[in-house]
Amino acid sequence: MFLKVNKVLISGIVLLSFSTAGMAQTGDPVEKNKANSLYKPAFPGQTRMGSVKTKTPYTVNVISTELKSPWGMHVLPDGRLLISSKPGTMQILTTDGKIAKTITGFPEVQYAGQGGLLDVNIDPDFAKNRMLYWTYAQPGKGSTLAVAKGKLSADETRLENVKVIWEAYPRYQGAGQFGSLLIFDQQGNIFVSSGDRQSDDIRVKAQDLGASTGKIIHITKEGKPVADNPFAGKAGAKPEIYAYGFRNPDGLSINPVTGGLWEAEFGPRGGDEINLIKLGGNYGWPFVTYGIEYSGEKVYEGIQQKPGTIQPVYYWDPVISPGCMMFYTGNIAEWKNNLFVGALSGQHIIRLVIKNNKVVGEERLLADKNERWRCIATGKDGAIYAATDGGKLYKIAK
Repeated sequence: MFLKVNKVLISGIVLLSFSTAGMAQTGDPVEKNKANSLYKPAFPGQTRMGSVKTKTPYTVNVISTELKSPWGMHVLPDGRLLISSKPGTMQILTTDGKIAKTITGFPEVQYAGQGGLLDVNIDPDFAKNRMLYWTYAQPGKGSTLAVAKGKLSADETRLENVKVIWEAYPRYQGAGQFGSLLIFDQQGNIFVSSGDRQSDDIRVKAQDLGASTGKIIHITKEGKPVADNPFAGKAGAKPEIYAYGFRNPDGLSINPVTGGLWEAEFGPRGGDEINLIKLGGNYGWPFVTYGIEYSGEKVYEGIQQKPGTIQPVYYWDPVISPGCMMFYTGNIAEWKNNLFVGALSGQHIIRLVIKNNKVVGEERLLADKNERWRCIATGKDGAIYAATDGGKLYKIAK
């Protein structure tokens, strides 16, 4: 983003006028509440960016109230919506909200706390192979995040030839912070976000390359490490690791213009982040954060910037609890390629205007609905579909 500076000489005084052509015209920041800490951002615009306001008229309708603990959503090639349910099933819904199919045959999930059946995606070659991929909290001697795949039956009611292709290490007793999102890159490989599992005695492993918790993982469709991963061949390191130092990454999306991989994650009290993910990057958690402990104490030494770690593009304090995110690709021109983030505790949908990989405007949408926004997608029809923890499915359309 560049400012054009014009110089005008009047009575020996130079006056500078700034042209903001190409910049988002913003008002006061949308966040009015006091931050949890006195921490300072690393650069202007990293938090509490000025507000923008949508000018295009749009409608908001509840099209279903029958979802059971929805978590992940993906749009099928024919435009219908595939939505996962934390207790262990998935449903296919039409774009008018009718439940067309219920899919069974998933492995047992640990349905407790933040665990259950989580994200869902389809093979890039789904039209030919009908393969689904999903993440889930896998029970056992301690639970872990797992990725599995299976073929959707011809009648769309069950899975066939189910196979677990990847499991996070180490396993851990507890039901907190599994992550996780699952998306395909342009080569047909899979990015998976893995949470730090929350507790003090394991969260430090987000900095440990010998563990796959608190990481962004890059694997093939068979669950093998992608060949050019940054730590392949490094002694003691998990070769599937792409980037590290994350707390609970519940958002993952690829920018359709730049191809960049973006991530959203929960902070503790403060420090919810939007990150642009770099190959081999260290994002600092738990030793570098803009948040504080739930107790009000510093997280370790209370460091926000440290050489060798990557700063978030944007952060919130107080938190909004990002439960999902996507880049909008629908038919409302002023929203095109904006980043939409579903807020849980914040109970609104955030629209971030992105220019040159920086946030230049923020808007809060649907705050009057008082909903916890859990999953979101742009439909084939250009509308936004978003589901809530309360089991509602919303359609937001031009």
